[in-house]
Amino acid sequence: MSAFATPQGTSRYRTRFQTQLADGHFRRAQGLWLSSIGIGTYLGEDDAPTDQAYAEAITRAVELGCNVIDTAINYRFQRSERSVGTALKTIFKTGKASRDEFLVATKGGFIPFEGHAPKDQEEMQGYFDSAFIRPGILLPEDIVAGCHSLKPRYLQNQLDQSLKNLGVDCIDIYYVHNPETQLSEIPRKEFYQRLLRAFELLEQNVSAGKIRSYGMATWNALRAASNASDYLSLVEMEELARTVGGIEHHFKFIQLPFNLAMPEAFAFHNQKRNDDRGTILKVAEDLGITVMASASLLQGQLSENLPAQMSQALGEGLAGDAQRAIQFTRSTPGISVALVGMSKPIHVEENLRLATVPPLPFEQYRRLFKEV
Repeated sequence: MSAFATPQGTSRYRTRFQTQLADGHFRRAQGLWLSSIGIGTYLGEDDAPTDQAYAEAITRAVELGCNVIDTAINYRFQRSERSVGTALKTIFKTGKASRDEFLVATKGGFIPFEGHAPKDQEEMQGYFDSAFIRPGILLPEDIVAGCHSLKPRYLQNQLDQSLKNLGVDCIDIYYVHNPETQLSEIPRKEFYQRLLRAFELLEQNVSAGKIRSYGMATWNALRAASNASDYLSLVEMEELARTVGGIEHHFKFIQLPFNLAMPEAFAFHNQKRNDDRGTILKVAEDLGITVMASASLLQGQLSENLPAQMSQALGEGLAGDAQRAIQFTRSTPGISVALVGMSKPIHVEENLRLATVPPLPFEQYRRLFKEV
């Protein structure tokens, strides 16, 4: 069995749902068939009941036609990755899916704690010292904003820990997590050098078979105005990848927030390519980079109380504001997957009913966008 998502495996997964789910639920991206709704694992308590609920939610999502699983090593102090690992064991043991049928993505950059938040500054410093400083993984000057590092030896440590937490041999997408955090403390020129070295490390891990591709998961960087201190140019990021990986580099994915309250990726022409300016979605398409949308429900804030005209504009067949908000994101041209945090099976069942409804036709979407 393949240790990662493949075109053949994801096509097989899609075919199993062909008579149950609507056309347009699965999209082709980087040669893979991916579900238009992916499961995220960001929020939740750092306790055993939440661990179990997430594991059950992930298993249920794979049963219902979701083959994109997104996490990060710092989510819930490494517990979210481990919940994904628990779910994968169940999925494999019960034969619900094969490893080549779904995509697993995680992130590194933020310094994670071990299982829980430290109770005070002393415990936090003790953890940093024992886990990273004394073993020589990090030096104090490698840490930015007290929480983030792009040091290659640190990213390698985190990648290896993620593989262990997830219980897999290979991660399909490894994101550098909110790299713009670095720009709060270091000059842009130094930042580019750090990111270049990070990309070089990730290309090496592709060659070693530990990851299949890499990218950046951002919050502000790709949505911000070009004169903002934390702005990043996707063209420049892709050029860094070309420097270390050539034209066959593996910088293939980006992640950024997109929802009814944060529509910049579709509306804001902040990215420069050649002599033109375009949206991040258009520039990503031109560069052959796939876009995943995070915060489709804005941490639950868009799950209720949407304006009545919004409900009408999104069309019939949707049950509740959460489905309407997800429908907006998954229907956006240029977005392959709308990631939705789902920590309980009941949330999965409610949200994945949307997979039986086609995405909005472009003309209807464009009219809706004018009204938003």
